[in-house]
Amino acid sequence: MIPPVVSAVPEGAVLADVRHYLDGRSGRAAYDGGHLPGAVFVDMDTVLASPPSAAEGRHPLPDPEAFAQGLAALGIGDDDTVVAYDDAGGVMAARLVWMLRALGHDAALLDGGLLAYDGPLETSTPSRPEATFTPRSWPRERLADIDDAADSANVVIDARQRERFRGDEEAIDPRAGHIPGARNVPARESVDADGRFLPVEELRAKLSEAGVVAGADVVSYCGSGVTACHNLLAIEHAGFGEGRLYPGSWSQWSHTERPAATGG
Repeated sequence: MIPPVVSAVPEGAVLADVRHYLDGRSGRAAYDGGHLPGAVFVDMDTVLASPPSAAEGRHPLPDPEAFAQGLAALGIGDDDTVVAYDDAGGVMAARLVWMLRALGHDAALLDGGLLAYDGPLETSTPSRPEATFTPRSWPRERLADIDDAADSANVVIDARQRERFRGDEEAIDPRAGHIPGARNVPARESVDADGRFLPVEELRAKLSEAGVVAGADVVSYCGSGVTACHNLLAIEHAGFGEGRLYPGSWSQWSHTERPAATGG
């Protein structure tokens, strides 16, 4: 399997644009306005998630059949290598990469993505023939549930920005704060101004400070299980192995009566 982060697109790989915005802007409109040459657009809400609910959160993992059909329609098949990017240091595109890697497919983030690209953009949509992508169940060993997130035996990390973690503000979910015992590792602070990952030694130190070390049982969450995937790829990129994704994340937890912690 290719590494989780690459600096160039391997020959023959499918390039995927996974722009998505929390402020209501359209990722598709951004793609149509200009994207990396040859890239297909992968929609977060229709391909990479099931419909939102209070019980499961804002971005539940999609049904394997629906995920397979969505990728196949874009021309992404079982044997394709996928390299994904966005315009936010990979924090959105990481969702697709983590999903594919969890299923055993070759996939990676394009380090820097649009922020580091200085060439001409395309506005046309590439035509790819429909492919065959075989549905596979989400592997249980790569996932955590709400009880795992509450378990103090696990190293639980929160990928949201610091103000949301502290509970200073919360414009998206019903309650402010974080899961008690969680440690804040903002995904957007793992990349530099050009959207590229920090040097590995710096990244390792940052993760270690939060308790992420080799052999630790790490549970990663965020608002809805999207930027949490970026932390999981960072953990792998730093050489600490594989953590687990809590897909419901704060958007599920905050709909329950479980306690919420505030402060740093």
